[in-house]
Amino acid sequence: MTVGVLAVDGGQSGTKVRLESGGERTEQKFPGVQTDEAVLPQLARVIKRIISETPAQIDTVAVGTTGLVKEEHDAGRLAELIDSAHLRHLALAHDSVTSYLGALGNEHGTVVAAGTGVVTLGVGPNRVARIDGWGHIMGDAGSGYWIGQQALMAVMRDYDGRGEHTALTAVVKERWPDLSEAYIDLQALPDRISTVASFAASVAELADSDQIAARICARAGKELADSAATALRRVGLENSGSVPVAAIGGVFEGQHVRESFTQELHTRHSGAQVQAVTGNGLDGVQLLAQLPAGHALQELISRCRR
Repeated sequence: MTVGVLAVDGGQSGTKVRLESGGERTEQKFPGVQTDEAVLPQLARVIKRIISETPAQIDTVAVGTTGLVKEEHDAGRLAELIDSAHLRHLALAHDSVTSYLGALGNEHGTVVAAGTGVVTLGVGPNRVARIDGWGHIMGDAGSGYWIGQQALMAVMRDYDGRGEHTALTAVVKERWPDLSEAYIDLQALPDRISTVASFAASVAELADSDQIAARICARAGKELADSAATALRRVGLENSGSVPVAAIGGVFEGQHVRESFTQELHTRHSGAQVQAVTGNGLDGVQLLAQLPAGHALQELISRCRR
């Protein structure tokens, strides 16, 4: 019987899975993790489905996920929910850890992962610091949701006559022709978080021609740079010479945000080197069980062996 290794990357916009067995690799995408529900049962449902649909015996599962609070950082509980006789090794970590591993591996530095939400992780010789990742109500400054929210607020200021005119108004009216009813419809949507975040793409596209969009991008970049610089300081790398910083996620695909981020970060830390990154969250998930003993990230990872 072929043995399989399953990597699971749970995000708000989607849960990505990668199965490797018999020298072959397949990837699928499932609905995102809902942070207003218990996270482990959601992950277990996806994993059980993959196990039931593949002929390979999956004996190793590695998971990196958003929404992982302390009480759920329990790989043993996840193994119980999966309830597979073939499962021998399971590693579970917050997605800030797997994003870091996918981007920088074992290097010391900082990774800013900005998609629908945002979380920053700094790793130094002796310390680890997580910055933000506190959700759309209390944090996620500079994230896709934050950018989308700023856009919607600017549109409503334009609509009221309280603020400058912005081309973003026409974009939002494509979704809600009657802007006076938009907030009611938005609040009722089950996918309102991803809906708000979806407007970040329009902000990035209009930043060359619309001052409001350009300002939002500039502010987002500064917020993200503040998180990166704070992480470097908290892990003792603020006085280092050259130090790698990885900026990953869809938000950084926008030129204006990335330029603002890079400029502000260099102002705060002249040695910060923004890296070109080829790895992703799934790559980081696969590295979970391969960290050397004593690595600073070990304390953030819970493992279960059966």
